[in-house]
Amino acid sequence: MTAERSWPKAVLFDLDGTLIDSAPDIHESLNQTLESLGEPPFTLEAVIGMIGGGVPKLIERAYAGLDKELDPASRDKIVQRFLAIYNPRATELTTLNAGASDSTRALHKAGIPIGVVTNKPDAETREILTHFGLLDLMDVVVGGDAGPAKKPEPGLLLLACDRLGLDVGDVLFVGDSENDVDAAKAAGMPVVAVRGGYTKRGADALGADLVIDRLDGVEAAMKALAPGAEAA
Repeated sequence: MTAERSWPKAVLFDLDGTLIDSAPDIHESLNQTLESLGEPPFTLEAVIGMIGGGVPKLIERAYAGLDKELDPASRDKIVQRFLAIYNPRATELTTLNAGASDSTRALHKAGIPIGVVTNKPDAETREILTHFGLLDLMDVVVGGDAGPAKKPEPGLLLLACDRLGLDVGDVLFVGDSENDVDAAKAAGMPVVAVRGGYTKRGADALGADLVIDRLDGVEAAMKALAPGAEAA
């Protein structure tokens, strides 16, 4: 079966917690930001629980964890301070998750378009993908600053499909968190959740169509979710 006639016609991936383990760099950057403001640090485990929804949400959750109120103007200033610290060091401690390179390269070699849809800003996303040698494999990259509301809203996924010229039902999304699964469901897109990401509930409790242990399980998941697979 050729790539053009198979399902899915494209595979989209979340970035943080799915393709990459970025929590160590986010953790260090957040603590440096807080230290510069005279605030105490958080543990890595605590920061992992704050990831998802973009940097403004990260800062809001951090200050909620400090039991301090934060007005929007102050939050936005702290967001900019965090980004100034994070962007230059975004790949110092960050690593590819297991199977990320093999899976993306196998799909690309098979002629199946792939892409990234993330709440992280576009420029930082592209820099990280370039660092790991993945950007040239991508047919579409949609960052959280692309225009539509961030995940768990469906707009970023719908925009990616529009750029690919594909219907949502022909595209598979792979993520690790509530934001990913909820966004895909809202878009009407099949979704696979990867265990071990940034979710307090655990991948098996997110309501994804299928759950896998590693990203190199994506191709098997594609076959299992393909229309008519059960009948076969």
